[in-house]
Amino acid sequence: MKIEYLGHAVVHIEDQGFKGIIDPFLKGNPGCSRSPGDFKELDYIFVTHGHSDHIGDTLELARATSAKVVANAEIIDYLRKQGLENLHAMHIGGKFQTDFGFIKMTPALHGSGISHQGEMLYGGSPGGYLLKVQGKKIYHAGDTGLTMDMKLLEEEAVDVAFLPIGGNYTMDIEDAVRAVSFIRPRVVIPIHYDTFEVITADPEDFKCRVKDAEVVVLSPGATYEL
Repeated sequence: MKIEYLGHAVVHIEDQGFKGIIDPFLKGNPGCSRSPGDFKELDYIFVTHGHSDHIGDTLELARATSAKVVANAEIIDYLRKQGLENLHAMHIGGKFQTDFGFIKMTPALHGSGISHQGEMLYGGSPGGYLLKVQGKKIYHAGDTGLTMDMKLLEEEAVDVAFLPIGGNYTMDIEDAVRAVSFIRPRVVIPIHYDTFEVITADPEDFKCRVKDAEVVVLSPGATYEL
């Protein structure tokens, strides 16, 4: 499995029979050197919530690749009204079996409004994703504060967890370290930091504090083989 970090909360995953991207905020993402046109093939697009730095370039990517978009029901309704058809609606706690494994939507403490033509539309509940892809388990927390629900993920034996560390809108380093102790993944990769000044954080500080997992710090554009 090849995991590519594209800055902010964007994670691109490729494995045998699977090509997916989570929260495809490409244009306007200062840490991302990729454009939507670089992605010729995608099977799935996962959207954690409706904020513009997460729903990002979903429409353009979905139209170009015919990828299935997975999101909460309210975001799916919005995307359907924009002309997309290959859609799959979920909600918190829901689990769906797929040909590559499964998708489960996990709780997140955040907002989910969708910016549209100068207005903020209701975007349902924010979430994260627990994915099982060809036997490997990946947890993307989305934008969230620390939650006790994360303790339940310890039973899932997560291989790689993507956790926000930037603070202000999400967990900061201190709370992300607590989250690692709750989840106990094999590997943790910090995300959602340094995109904007208000979420400046030092991933090496996070790495030094974590005792319960291997921390892999990826610069935007770097990859990790699982």
